[in-house]
Amino acid sequence: MASPSPARHRLRSILGGSAGNLVEWYDWYAYSAFTLYFAHHFFPKGDQTAQLLNAAAVFAVGFLMRPIGGWLMGVYGDRHGRKAGLTLSVSLMCAGSLIIALTPGYATIGAAAPVLLVLARLLQGLSVGGEYGASATYLSEMAGKRHRGFFSSFQYVTLISGQLVALLVLLVLQAVLSEAELDAWGWRIPFAIGGALAVLVFWLRRRLAETESFENAKRAGRRSSFGALFREHPREAAVVMLLTAGGTLAFYAYSIYLQKFLVNTAGFDRATASQINAAALFGFMLIQPLAGALSDVIGRKPLMVGFGVLGVLLTLPIFTTLETVQSPLAAFGLMFGALVIVTGYTSINAVVKAELFPAHIRTLGVALPYALANALFGGTAEYVALWFKDSGWERGFYWYVTAMIAISLITYLRMRDTARHSRILED
Repeated sequence: MASPSPARHRLRSILGGSAGNLVEWYDWYAYSAFTLYFAHHFFPKGDQTAQLLNAAAVFAVGFLMRPIGGWLMGVYGDRHGRKAGLTLSVSLMCAGSLIIALTPGYATIGAAAPVLLVLARLLQGLSVGGEYGASATYLSEMAGKRHRGFFSSFQYVTLISGQLVALLVLLVLQAVLSEAELDAWGWRIPFAIGGALAVLVFWLRRRLAETESFENAKRAGRRSSFGALFREHPREAAVVMLLTAGGTLAFYAYSIYLQKFLVNTAGFDRATASQINAAALFGFMLIQPLAGALSDVIGRKPLMVGFGVLGVLLTLPIFTTLETVQSPLAAFGLMFGALVIVTGYTSINAVVKAELFPAHIRTLGVALPYALANALFGGTAEYVALWFKDSGWERGFYWYVTAMIAISLITYLRMRDTARHSRILED
């Protein structure tokens, strides 16, 4: 068994990995936050809705690249090191952000503008797809047995932080620039900020220590590959997909979609819905380490089972109550309550997946099945919800979320507690 890293190196490594994850997700969400301002620069002039749909389609292309990123970057991280995977991941995100920040508009370079925008999102999709597996594996291996759940929980802390920072940058720019300035050139600022931060994180990650788990696996000489994952570890890959399906769907339903639900169904104005969403996400971010630390004491399984049971029992009542809620405070309480429930999954999902696989194939094992489940269930959550609403049976979405959580709950009940049967302990 590998001896734990010295505390000072471990803390520096955890901070470096977490900071990079924040920048990755800031860059990812900045695209969505500023679409209104840049869409017409990249697509021919015409109907604004058509321009926004074109920009949204490019966003979807980036989302579809995430499984490919999970595959390619997962193999790269297993073969060349966790540090190498983290460094490459942030490099791709940096390149994507700088391309968006610097590319002239359609009026200047014609069709090359949307082509370059697509290229930028392809790079960012690859980056985010690889970042999850690389950071989850790195944080889990570097943390040490006693605090593995606590430190790995910072993956979701930084994910939410990136979203909140992107929103904060939007609010600041809206306050200091006029609409005309934002529309003309101000929208480029967040992407330039993302590129500059990524350069800083690149420097930080180059200085990170490699994990002993990877060094030991490298000496053993076993290689990671797509075929090896599903040939040697089919059960573990299936477990990752099944435990992710309900968790990622619940996360997107309770957070990203719920903001639009408050406007389209509950009747709140957009500004109030955004404030409720931001406040709930901030509280959600703060409780992740608490739940992660709790899993180090009582195990991972009780938290996941708790999410599964409460999600099955309370998803329908939460959404049906939100349909008619009028008080912003009550809406915040319901949304935050839903996010507290899903914390049983979000706070520890990274470490649970890492603990399922041996070191030589761990990054790929974490990244690829997760990315597939995320694309199938998380990425489609908003579309499915709006499809149910448009068809006249909005509550069908509530039942869909409940059913998927139930499927994940069965997985949680049947699997061993990874805190007590961790493959990382074998490294």
